[in-house]
Amino acid sequence: MAPKQKTRNPELIPGVRKVSRSKMYHKRGLWAIKAKNGGKFPVHAKQETAAVVEEKQPKFYPADDIKKPLSNKRKPKPTKLRASVTPGTVLIILTGRFKGKRVVFLKQLTSGLLLITGPYKVNGVPLRRVNQAYVVGTSTKVDISGVDVSKFDDKYFGKQVEKKKKKGETEFFEANKQEKNTLPAEKKDDQKAVDALLLKALESVPDLKAYLGARFSLKAGMKPHELVF
Repeated sequence: MAPKQKTRNPELIPGVRKVSRSKMYHKRGLWAIKAKNGGKFPVHAKQETAAVVEEKQPKFYPADDIKKPLSNKRKPKPTKLRASVTPGTVLIILTGRFKGKRVVFLKQLTSGLLLITGPYKVNGVPLRRVNQAYVVGTSTKVDISGVDVSKFDDKYFGKQVEKKKKKGETEFFEANKQEKNTLPAEKKDDQKAVDALLLKALESVPDLKAYLGARFSLKAGMKPHELVF
């Protein structure tokens, strides 16, 4: 059995106390406390505590699928450059618009992509970025110590998005006057400056200019895994 609680006003029967509420009011001296505070009970200021309110889970699943973004705790790591790819190495592009072209590797950008060039005057490959997974390094190297590529970064190759204006009736029917995307003059000058320095380095090595201008391709009977580039 549970121990009986000591109280000034015990229950005689369930719901009926020994002393009435008014008598207990005087017995406990509440009247004196009330009189001392101007006829009101004192109110103590509550301590401000940060109450943690837990969100209640719904009893039923929502009718529609609500997509919640997954937390990504993975820290980005800088892309490790292959040992065969060093500044000045001639690379072979394996896919894309310039598939089979031989290009010169200039430097690795912050994003991990490789900055390459043809040069443009030799094989038509401009300054561009490429993933190292889509190139093969060769044993041929070009001296690029005199080429300044400090100004080239990932922002340099970003596209400038212009707001399109609403076309009126006259502009809608003038289909022949559409403006083509042209390369800015500043980027053309940068390409010429890099090419001029690279061409000097290529001319010092015999047949290197012709080697970069020739497209690489596999012929019948050639096994890629046995080739030495």
